[in-house]
Amino acid sequence: MTKYREQLPQLDGSIFLTDGGIETTLIFHDGLDLPYFASFHLLRSEEGRAALRKYFATYASLAREEGTGLILESATWRSSPDWGVRLGYDAAALDEANRRAVYLLEEIRNEWETTATPIVISGNVGPRGDGYKPGLRMTVEEAEQYHAVQIG
Repeated sequence: MTKYREQLPQLDGSIFLTDGGIETTLIFHDGLDLPYFASFHLLRSEEGRAALRKYFATYASLAREEGTGLILESATWRSSPDWGVRLGYDAAALDEANRRAVYLLEEIRNEWETTATPIVISGNVGPRGDGYKPGLRMTVEEAEQYHAVQIG
């Protein structure tokens, strides 16, 4: 659901928290295996979805406790075609993973959002390659074409 697409509540000057360090948290604090740092890969199992739910609910609880808004970033940093192929996802499975990532955040929002704690869902689009060692540099047109499927 595109609840805040036309009017983002964080633009009114209120304080908003964001989640942060999802892969680091899941790997080093929760002991989960994330091949290629791909947190979206957890969406394929109930245990993985529960770990993601716990991660996001921690931030939602904190935002509610502090009376702030919250921006949740989807677990889709690596759910693009090149990374998906490395993890065995075809186009349909990758599309489903992207949708599941957003649906999970909608569930979190439905459970935790209050008038004082609006929760905005942000779709995370990561780099095509390694963000720390960019190899292939795409033109604007190439990037638009490559990321359009995930954004859609």
